[in-house]
Amino acid sequence: MKKLDKLIIKTFLGPFVATFFVTLFVLVMQFLWKYVDDLVGKGLDTNVIMQLIAYTSATLVTLALPLAVLLSSIMTFGNLGESFELVALKSSGISLLRFIRPLLFVCTVISILAFLFANYVIPVANLQAKSLLYDITNSKPAFNIKAGVFYNDIPDYTIKVAQKDNDNQTIHQVIIYDRKGGSNAVILAEKGQMMLTANKRYLYFILENGWRYEERYSRGYTVPGDMIRQGFKKYSMAFNLSSFAFNRLNMDLFASNQQMLNVRQLDVAIDSLQKVENQYSKTINAYVTVRYPFYKWKDSAWAASAPPLKVKNFEEIIPEKNRRMVIERAEQSVRETMSALEQPSLEYTEKHGLILMHKVEWQRKFTLAAACVVMFLIGAPLGSIIRKGGLGTPLVFAVIFFVIFNVFFMIGEKMARNGVMFTWSGMWLSNIVLMPIAGFLIVKAMNDSQLFNKEYYFRVIQKIEKFLQRFKKQPTT
Repeated sequence: MKKLDKLIIKTFLGPFVATFFVTLFVLVMQFLWKYVDDLVGKGLDTNVIMQLIAYTSATLVTLALPLAVLLSSIMTFGNLGESFELVALKSSGISLLRFIRPLLFVCTVISILAFLFANYVIPVANLQAKSLLYDITNSKPAFNIKAGVFYNDIPDYTIKVAQKDNDNQTIHQVIIYDRKGGSNAVILAEKGQMMLTANKRYLYFILENGWRYEERYSRGYTVPGDMIRQGFKKYSMAFNLSSFAFNRLNMDLFASNQQMLNVRQLDVAIDSLQKVENQYSKTINAYVTVRYPFYKWKDSAWAASAPPLKVKNFEEIIPEKNRRMVIERAEQSVRETMSALEQPSLEYTEKHGLILMHKVEWQRKFTLAAACVVMFLIGAPLGSIIRKGGLGTPLVFAVIFFVIFNVFFMIGEKMARNGVMFTWSGMWLSNIVLMPIAGFLIVKAMNDSQLFNKEYYFRVIQKIEKFLQRFKKQPTT
């Protein structure tokens, strides 16, 4: 490897590592902002939050890599252009393509590693992240009784306290509705104490100076029950808080989702789903052809050319007395067929949509990996044209092109999922759109284009103004 290659690779790797982690951080923050309502107030341990962030970060790596490659390549070549190093290299006879060749090799390696990461690591990270997020979003908020508000998150109980002291334990004017075991009891107390066990699995209420009202019904509720009133000086109640504990479901329930499969597993799943889909087609074809036969070949006894019918409407060939019966039988036959085919049709549509989702996921692993190379082919010539280093101007152009990439990527994915486009064309739509732009920028960079030089456009406008002034009429004397 020549010194020039080492120099450009070393210049590129520093901004690439920095921009990659910054981009990944921004994407993780976007995820947390989206699910902040599901995370706050659940009493989750720090370990659970860190696991969720770690797994989510792994799933966003392939999305952060293209943006990091784009931004770092613009910064690298922008810095070289701003310090006139590119001019010195070109004046010494080194072309731009020769200069970007080592970085193209590096980005190709990054693209291959991105595919391997998407194929072997991200399915496992998706399984862990999706299952953990499902458990978090479906867990109850942390136990918290507020003054003046009915609290009914404890199963079979509704609790209201009029006032809570600053110690968060002493409560006043307590009302408890007890529906446990089918009972219908109301407990009123002047004050009380709340105490949690060390493992936070049980909550104890020690109530003072109150009454317990309970209405007991006889079997079958055929006759009114008895109203029982009991007064107490002290009354203890225990509430089971096991439903507030954070529990993990079996992750095998999520393992069949297409996002949790690698390429080989997706191939097997697609093949199995297509066999089921073909079976639906055979079943429907058999059902229809038996009841409504369509002859492919003419019978040998048929005439070579059928004589034209001398009627304008089929009702003319049916006797009037049988016409109503024939029409009703035809309508009934059509209704029965539609009713029989409605459920298979829905199942077929569901299976076909599932196949499309698996194919989309299969293409995604290659699309995002190839996007690293495409973004480099845009960023390298773009940086040499704008000749601006730092983080300001490169960041603006990087965001613009990444937004273009992301918009076309989402549009293509949606159209592929809905069957509007082929899955390969929909998932590769963003790369297909950006490749001509990359080629255009490379040609402009090789010819030292003034594409983003405002002085160039200012001179062009001046020439146009001078040209238009020739056609202005001279003032008459």
